[in-house]
Formats: sequence, C-alpha cells, structure tokens
Amino acid sequence: MFATCAPAAPATPGSTPALPQRREPRAPVFDGHRIAESLRLVADNVPIQRRVLRAGDTVYQAGQRFTHLHVVNAGMYKIVNLSADGRDQIVSLKYRGDWLGFDGIPEGVHDCDAIALDTGEVWTVSYDALTRACAAAPALIGLLHGAMSRELAGDRGSLMSVCSLPADARVADFLCNWARALSRRGLRTDQITLRLTRAEIGNYLGVTLETVSRAISRLARCELIEFTGKGRRDLVIPDVDGLAAFVQGCLAPVPALH
Repeated sequence: MFATCAPAAPATPGSTPALPQRREPRAPVFDGHRIAESLRLVADNVPIQRRVLRAGDTVYQAGQRFTHLHVVNAGMYKIVNLSADGRDQIVSLKYRGDWLGFDGIPEGVHDCDAIALDTGEVWTVSYDALTRACAAAPALIGLLHGAMSRELAGDRGSLMSVCSLPADARVADFLCNWARALSRRGLRTDQITLRLTRAEIGNYLGVTLETVSRAISRLARCELIEFTGKGRRDLVIPDVDGLAAFVQGCLAPVPALH
C-alpha cells in the first residue's frame, strides 16, 4: 500500500514513536574530477583497448574466461546474474568511472553478464598487465581498492533498500540514486532518461512490473517527478532532495529487539 505524499506528523505524547531518521550518505568524493583523474591514471600506466558499445552489446558474459578488467568511460551498463531457477537478475548498474569484471577474479571465470544500456565506451585492460603496473605505480592499487569498496557499498545499499523500504519508496530511492550518480559525474540530474524498462526496474528492485508502474504514477501524482515525453521514459525530477524526503517518510518503524 502506498504511503501518502505528505510528510508524517510529529509524534505526540502517547502516540507511536517517530520513525527513525534514515542516515544520509556522506558527500560523494568520487566526483567528475576524481573520475577524470582515475581514467588518466589508468591510461598513463596500462595499455588500453577502447571499445564502443551500443544498447544490448555485452562487455563480457557469464562463463567467459576472465582475462581483463573494464573501466567505463561513457554510457551505462547493467550487471546480470543467472538465478538458481534460471531467471536473469539485474544486480547492479554501472556508470562512468566504474569498473566491470571483478566477479571473474576469484575463479578465473565471469559469473555474470555486463550489458550496455545505451551507446557508450569502455576501456579494456589486461588484468596481468594491470597487476604488473601496480608495482611501478602504487596509486593504481588505491584506485582498484577504491573501486572494489564502492562496489561493495553499492551492493549493501541495494540490499538495504530491498529489505527496509516498501515498493513505492524503492522506486523513489532508485530514481534518487540514479540522479545522484549522474550528479557526481557532472551530468544533468533534473531530467533523466530511463534506460531500463519497467520490467527491468522491477527485476532490479524485487517487485513486479505492475508495482513499478503504479509507483511511478504515484510519484507523478505527488509531483515528485514529471514526464516530458509520450513514452514516459524521459522524466524530470524537480527536487531530488524532495524525492529523498519522500523515501524517508516511507520508512517503517523498526521493531524493538528483545
């Protein structure tokens, strides 16, 4: 059931305690300047192969032997795992400055697909060459550790959203995260084009296509988002902080532990 658009009223004596405040993320340090620096560091120290991809192209596929890592220079990508029952499950989204392919390191084989959502470019580097370069350029080690840490933090954030938010708040949180990812890269945040279908968004958030459609319509009625095209894929977020406040207002009370 959808939460109301209005913020929750403050608690009064004898009423239900106020909802716990959701901890806001720290100010991002991985901004457009840092991304440009990281790409320059890679290009200066490791041979790179530039690959232009279009929507639907794969960077690598599950079962493929791991030999290279890939860093996104442009575009957006989805990481897809094959679930135990044979369904494709979108597990993360990648933007400029993100790395692709860490899943292949432990066993020497990729266990997921990396697929382009629009026209973009990745820089492909040999993993062996990269590890050798780390000895001569220690800053590369910090760069790789930072990329791995951000991937873990992103996975943790996605899990928290699925576990703690009702369906409409998950969609709002998804749009907030998308807008903030664009902001960190110096791109427009007020107007974005959804590169995922409603079904794919539902797959990523663990809800049905119909639930995503209802949630998006709900956010539009609350004037938290606005559509700019007939296809309802181009939308405007007038106030990202206001959308984040909506997510905060949807948080359910945390049960007491005994």
